[in-house]
Amino acid sequence: MSGSSKKVIYAALIGNALVALTKFVAAGITGSSAMLSEGIHSLVDTGNQVLLLYGLRRARRPADAQFPFGHGKEVYFWSFVVAILVFALGAGVSIYEGIQHLRHPVVIGDPLINYIVLGVAMVFESAAWYFALNRVCQNQGETGLLRSRAPRQGSHHLCRFV
Repeated sequence: MSGSSKKVIYAALIGNALVALTKFVAAGITGSSAMLSEGIHSLVDTGNQVLLLYGLRRARRPADAQFPFGHGKEVYFWSFVVAILVFALGAGVSIYEGIQHLRHPVVIGDPLINYIVLGVAMVFESAAWYFALNRVCQNQGETGLLRSRAPRQGSHHLCRFV
């Protein structure tokens, strides 16, 4: 994997970590279980990036007697682990918090902090998205993001703006 692809993963890791921190601060201020659940979701996303980097590192190992074709497919195993973690941890915490708030309801306060968190998260996620789009545009070639049989002359696609 090239260095620019790793940059995309690092950008996502930093973006998710900053979003998680923002959500945890908001959950601490507001006491919102939904925000706490979202913070945990973003923390799991951050861990996902770490696991993907780990899988990429392990996939670079050379072939050996036990794996004569190399370890390249190991990245798929770690991607699977990431998917399980997103589902299990995210769903588990959400269910737990939902049950807790059904048992002990709380009046919803001022949603201003939630809107601030949405805005901050949009900024961090947009930066990570920009790195990813830039990488896609480097790889897409002349056909554009959506391949067609005959690209139109002068057609505008998203990569021309990156």
